[in-house]
Amino acid sequence: MKILSTNVFVGPNTWASFPVIRHVIDLGVLEDWPSAKIGSDFVEGLIAALPGLGDHGCSYGTEGGFLRRLREDDGTWMGHILEHCAIEVQNVAGTDVTFGRTRGTGVLGQYNMVYAYRQRDVGLAAGELAIRLLMHLLPASLREQTDFAFDPAFDWEDELRSFVLHAQRKEFGPSTGSLVAAAQARGIPWIRLNENSLVQFGHGKYQRRIQATITSETKHIAVEISCDKEDTHNLLNDLGLPVPRQRIVYSADEAVRAAHVIGYPVVIKPLDANHGRGVSINLTKDAEIAAAFAEAEAHSKSAAILVESFVTGFDHRMLVVNDKLVAVAKRVPGHVVGDGKHSIAELVDIVNLDPRRGIGHQKVLTMLEIDNQAKRLIAAAGHTAETVLPEGEVFYLRATANLSTGGTAIDLTDLVHPDNRDMAERAIMAVGLDVGGVDFLIDDITRSYKDIGGAIVEVNAAPGFRMHVAPSEGQSRDVAGKVIDMLFPAGQESRIPIAAITGTNGKTTTSRMLGHIMKASGRIVGMTSTDGVYVDGKLSVKGDMTGPKSAQIVLRDPTVDFAVMETARGGLVRSGLGYQKSNVAACLNVSADHLGLGGIDTVEQLAVVKRVVIESATDTAVLNADDINCLKMADYADVGAIFYVTMNPAHALVKEHIKAGGKAIVLEQGMSGDMLTIYDNGLHMPVLWSHLIPATLEGKAMHNVQNAMFAAAMAYSFGVDLDNIRHGLRTFDTSFFQAPGRMNVFDEHPFKVILDYGHNPAALKAMAGLADRMDVKGRRIVVLSIPGDRRDQDVIDAARTLSGHFDHYICKADDDRRKRGYDEIPQMFKALFREDGIPEDQISVIPDEEDAVAAGLEMAKPGDLVIIFGDNSSRCWKQIIYFNAPEQEARHDAPSVDGIPPVPFEDILDVDQSLVRDARGVRLARSDVEDGD
Repeated sequence: MKILSTNVFVGPNTWASFPVIRHVIDLGVLEDWPSAKIGSDFVEGLIAALPGLGDHGCSYGTEGGFLRRLREDDGTWMGHILEHCAIEVQNVAGTDVTFGRTRGTGVLGQYNMVYAYRQRDVGLAAGELAIRLLMHLLPASLREQTDFAFDPAFDWEDELRSFVLHAQRKEFGPSTGSLVAAAQARGIPWIRLNENSLVQFGHGKYQRRIQATITSETKHIAVEISCDKEDTHNLLNDLGLPVPRQRIVYSADEAVRAAHVIGYPVVIKPLDANHGRGVSINLTKDAEIAAAFAEAEAHSKSAAILVESFVTGFDHRMLVVNDKLVAVAKRVPGHVVGDGKHSIAELVDIVNLDPRRGIGHQKVLTMLEIDNQAKRLIAAAGHTAETVLPEGEVFYLRATANLSTGGTAIDLTDLVHPDNRDMAERAIMAVGLDVGGVDFLIDDITRSYKDIGGAIVEVNAAPGFRMHVAPSEGQSRDVAGKVIDMLFPAGQESRIPIAAITGTNGKTTTSRMLGHIMKASGRIVGMTSTDGVYVDGKLSVKGDMTGPKSAQIVLRDPTVDFAVMETARGGLVRSGLGYQKSNVAACLNVSADHLGLGGIDTVEQLAVVKRVVIESATDTAVLNADDINCLKMADYADVGAIFYVTMNPAHALVKEHIKAGGKAIVLEQGMSGDMLTIYDNGLHMPVLWSHLIPATLEGKAMHNVQNAMFAAAMAYSFGVDLDNIRHGLRTFDTSFFQAPGRMNVFDEHPFKVILDYGHNPAALKAMAGLADRMDVKGRRIVVLSIPGDRRDQDVIDAARTLSGHFDHYICKADDDRRKRGYDEIPQMFKALFREDGIPEDQISVIPDEEDAVAAGLEMAKPGDLVIIFGDNSSRCWKQIIYFNAPEQEARHDAPSVDGIPPVPFEDILDVDQSLVRDARGVRLARSDVEDGD
C-alpha cells in the first residue's frame, strides 16, 4: 500500500467544509484482500490495538457499524480501514475528529482516502502510524507480497505513546483549546499564528490575540509583577490582603537563617518559576533546607529564592476574569489511598486504570508516576515503592497540586464565601491582570479567611483553565467563554466583510473594480489577486497570491476592514480556501482552463471545485445566469439571497427571479446604449451606462462590462449606495497601474496597442470579439500564445477562437515552455491556422516573446490595432511604451525635469516623491499617479 500524493486542505474544499487530509493511495496486491478475506486474526488484532474503533458508526450510523463492515461478507478494503485508523489514532491522542471518506479514483486499486484533522503535523503523523500498524498486522505471507519495509522491532504501545506525546506538543493545550472552542461557539473566527499557543481571534482591524491565557489586553507590567513573587507579596501585603511571611535568600545558609526568623515549618520556592516547579513545602528541619534550596535553584531564572511561612489548608485556585471571580477549584496533589493489600507501586497502577487519566493533557486527568519527586517523598516517609500502606492511609506523591503532575480538582465555585471572593478579585485587580489566578490556602473555602485564617501564596498570569473546564469532581465552568466575552463584548464585531471571487476569466479585474469601489467608499481594503496582495491600494506581496496563504495575509493585517479574495482553481485544488466563510461570493464563469491538471479533466469537474467558494458564502451568492455551470451552483448556496448577473434582458429564469422579488443586475438595451440595472424586491434601479465605464472602452469590451456588473452587484450586496458604485466604476480604468496585464491600452503610437494576459480559449475569444467591435482603419494584428501545460485540445480551441478575426497572426511561446518543445506551441498554432485557410504570409512563427512583441510593433502601420497576449506583462508593457523612443529614454537616462530625476518604470507603482515623471517622461503629480492616470 503506497501513498501516491497528499493534499492538506486548510479550509473548505471539495471534500468537506473544514480541514481534511487527502491521500491518494494505491492498494497494490491488497486490492484483492478485503478484511474478512485476510482473516479474523487481522481483524481482532486491529480491534485490540485500537478498541475505540468499536465506537465508529461508519455507513450504518450506529455504534459498532465499522466492526460489522470489517467482518460481514468479504469485509471492507484497506483504504477504508486506513481512514478509520487515522481518525481513531488522533482520537486516542485527544484530538476529537470523526469525518472520513474513501472513494475510488477510477483507476483500479487507487483511492482518495480523506480524513479530518485539527493540527497538520498530527494529522499526517496519524496517517503514517495507521499505515505502519495495518501492515504489521498483516499475515507474513501476505505482507511479503507488498513492498512494505517490515520492522520486526515495531512495538505498537511504544509507537502510540510516542505519537500521543508528539500530538500534545503540536496540538493546543487545554487552556488554549478551550478558548478556541469558546470562540467557535460564538462564531468568532480564529487563526493559529505559530506552532504553540499564539492565536488570533477575529479578522483584520477587529482582531484580538491570546498566548495560552495571556490576552492582547493583558498589561505587560501586570505580568512582570505577577512573575516577581516578592513584588506580588509586598503589593498584596500593603493592601492588607492575607499573605504568608516571606524572605528572599541567595544561599542555603541564608535560607536556614530565614527559616529560623520566620519560624518552622516553611516553604522554599523559586522567585520566578511557575507550575509548582521547584517548590518544597512543610520543611521542619535545617537539614531539609539545603536540598530544597538546590531544587528551587534548579528551576529559577535568577539567583533569588523565596523562603516563606508554611500555611496549612487546602490549595484552592481562584480564577478572576475581567475583575470578576468566575471559578474556584480545590486542588489535591496526586496521591494513593492504602488498602492494606497493595504496594504503593501497585496502587499507582490501579489509580491509572481510571479511564479519565491519560498521558500529559490527553485526558481530564494525568497519570500518576513514581518519578524522582515521588521517590523523594516516599523515602522521606520511610517507605519504598513496595510498601503496603494501611487501609485508608492517604499518601501524597507530589508536594504541589498541579493537574499536570497527577493532581485532581474539585469545583467549589458556588460555595466560596463572599469575603474570599472579594479578596481574590482585589488581589488580581491590584496586580493589574485581566485574567489571573490566585493560589489560596484555607481549610474551608466556604468560611471567611477573616475568621479562620488563610493566605494567598501566589498570583498567576496565564493561569491554566483545565481544572475549571474539566474538574475531577463538580460542575464544569465556561471560563474560556468569559475571556472571549471580555475580548469581544456583546455587539462588537469580530469579522471583517469578505468578498470572494472565483471563475475562469475576469477574476482579477472584477476584484480590482470591487476593491476600487470599496476604497472610494472609505474602506481599508485588503485584496488578493494574481498580481499580489494589496492593502489600501498598495502592493504588499508581489506574485500570484490567490491561494489560502495570501488570504491569511489579508485577514491577519490589523489595518484591513474589508477583504476582497480572488480565489483561483490552483489554491482550491491544492489546499482549499484560506477562510471558513465569506459574506458575498461570486462565480463569474466556468470554461475550459487548466484541464488535465490536478485530477480536473472536465469543465463540470472544474465547476465543482469553484463551487466551494459559493458554498462558503453566508449572505449572498452572485452568479452568472448566462453560464449554465454557474447557474447550477444556486442549488448548493446556503445564503440569504441569490443575485443573478445577466447580459440578456430576456433571460426567462432571471425575469421570474425578479418577479419573485429576487436580486439581479441586467444589461438593458436603450436608445443611448446599454444600461447596468439592478433589480431588488420590485425596485428597478438604473446604475450606469456601460459606455461611461472607462474599463469597457466605450462599452465595446463586453467582458469588462460583465466584470463591472459583478463588481456593482457585490458592492450593492454589501450595502454600498449607488452613487458610490457609479463613482467607483467611472474612476476605474484598465491602465497598467490599476490593472497590469488586463486589457491595457496604449494610444500614443500611430497605431493602437492592447496588452492582455489572456491565456485560455474563453479569454482569447473575449479579446477577439473586442477587436471585431473596435473601429479599426487599418489591419488587426495579434501576438498570441497559450501556456504549454494546456491540453492539445485547448490549443485547438484557442486557434479556432482567433481564426478569421485578425489580418496577421504572430505565434509565440511563453518564457516557461512547461515541458513543451522550444517552438511546439507556435508551430501548432500555425498548422491550425493553415487548416482554417489562413494564408501562410499572414502567419509568423517567432518563439521568443520579446522578439514576437517587437515584430508586432514594427509591423504595425498608422490606424492598425495590435493585440498582444503577453506572458511577462511588465516586460511587454515596457516594449510597447518605449517602442521607437530615443535610446537614452528607453534606458531611463533622460535628464531630470525641474531638478526631479526620472523614475524607473518598474518603480512607478511605489512612488514616494511628490512630483515625478512616468516612464515616457510625462510630468505627473503624485495624486495623478495614485489615481491611475
